[in-house]
Parts: sequence; structure tokens; C-alpha cells
Amino acid sequence: MKITAAMVKELREKTGAGMMDCKKALQETDGDMEKAIDYLREKGISSAAKKADRIAAEGTAYTLIEGNTAVLLEINCETDFVTKNDQFQALVKELAEHLISQKPSNLEEALAQPLNGNGDTVETHINKAVATIGEKITLRRFVLVDKTDADVFGAYTHLNGTIGTLVLLEGTTDAEFARDIAMHIAAANPQFISRDDVDAELVEREREVLKQQALNEGKPEKIVEKMVEGRLGKFFEDISLLEQSFVKDPDVKVKKLVADKGATVRSFTRYQVGEGIEKREENFAEEVLNQMKN
Repeated sequence: MKITAAMVKELREKTGAGMMDCKKALQETDGDMEKAIDYLREKGISSAAKKADRIAAEGTAYTLIEGNTAVLLEINCETDFVTKNDQFQALVKELAEHLISQKPSNLEEALAQPLNGNGDTVETHINKAVATIGEKITLRRFVLVDKTDADVFGAYTHLNGTIGTLVLLEGTTDAEFARDIAMHIAAANPQFISRDDVDAELVEREREVLKQQALNEGKPEKIVEKMVEGRLGKFFEDISLLEQSFVKDPDVKVKKLVADKGATVRSFTRYQVGEGIEKREENFAEEVLNQMKN
């Protein structure tokens, strides 16, 4: 029987399972919707689907370097407790190794790729872990970076993976220095490599805000422009890596340290676990009371 997109959509809506899992379930059951639902239940994927509406804002950022390729990924779960689970940690490492070896171009491609010899996709494998561990788990994002033998990666994870950073330095192979820069990025949270990378529209908006602030302070208009340019320097220091004072030695700018190494910061990525995810505020006393009433 031909499996249509509408059938996959219907099964997905009924179970909350992933698209690839629904398609496989329908193929295995010759398009029988009820049997496909049972198939997903038998595989443990339905229990993962029941957790689909939960908020997974905890988790870990993880880095892995193999030769001239590195990956930084974020895996989310519901509670910080699960991040200490051996099975969860093994899953994170397994996914990192897969991403480095297969180099998917995006998250959708990664989730659809086969992960092991039994035909499971990455998405199915994660859902099986959900069924076993008992919490919603998601591969949220990742970045893959390649280098040459003349370059170096710097990787750093903070507090059991609450923050993860990956930086690529060209022109040096000093791994300890690269790790220091990665650590600085974790602490200082720059948004851009240099002031030249900052979007012109963002700079102009900041300039207008600073100008209005100065005028509101009663500063003479003739000196406002000079004041604004001075204050813009602080703005660039806050958001540009090379303009920042190095966390280990605040008297030195990052750009001087990098220049002294004859190096160039080619790219960096910083993941803070759960950023941008609206966390549910739990009232445990109320939750217990509600359970007692039921």
C-alpha cells in the first residue's frame, strides 16, 4: 500500500511521534493506522510521544574534537538530575560521534539519518532513550567546524555543560591558548568576533539611544557626538570578542593576545543550555496538593 504524506501527518497528530517513525510504522503495518499506533507503542515511541508537550529546558552542551573536525551540540531534557544519568551521558557522546562522522548539514537531516545497524534513525534512537529514561529529550542544535593542520580548536564546557563553547583559531596550534579563549567566550558572552562584524543597523540604533541619553542628561549638543562615540567604545567592548578585556588578565585585550600569537579568530559558537526556552515555573506545594485531591 502506498504511504501518503496525509497518512503520516494523521499518525503523527495521533501519537506525537516523529515523522520518520510514523512513516516507518505505516510501512511496517501496510498502512493500517491502528496497527501503526500499536507498532509505535511496542517500540516505546508512544511513551516518548506522551512527553512531547513537556518543556525540556535543562540538559547539557557537549564538545567533541576528532582530528580536524569538531562539534558542539546541545541536548535538552526536563531536569538537571537526568544529565547525571549514565545512559543520558552515553547518548550525548553517541550523538556527538555520529554528527562528526556523518556531518549532516542541518538538524532535520541529522534526525533522519540512520544511527546504527538495526535501522533506527537518530530521532528513533532518541525516542527510545526517552522511553527508558522517562523524560523528554531533544537534540536542539549543533555546529560542526573543520580546520587544517595549521589551525587549532579551543573547546570549553562550564559547570557540567550548562555552557559550551567552541572556537577556531587560524595561524596557531597552541591548544592551551585556544582553550583559554574558549573559556573567555563562555564567561564574557561576546556576540561578534570584531567590531567590524557588528551589524550597521544595530550600531546606528545604539548610537541614537546613546545620543538621546546624553541629551536627556542635559549635555550640550556640541559635545554630544563626541560623548556618543566614546560610549560606543564600551558598547563594542561588551559585544565584540576582540575588543573585550581578557578574563584572566583584564589589563589586556583579547585582540592583543591573539595578535601576539600571530593568530586569527575564524569562528566561535557559544551555547547556554536552555537559552530562549520558556521554562515552566513549578509550584511543588500546589502540585502535591493537587495529587492528594485526585
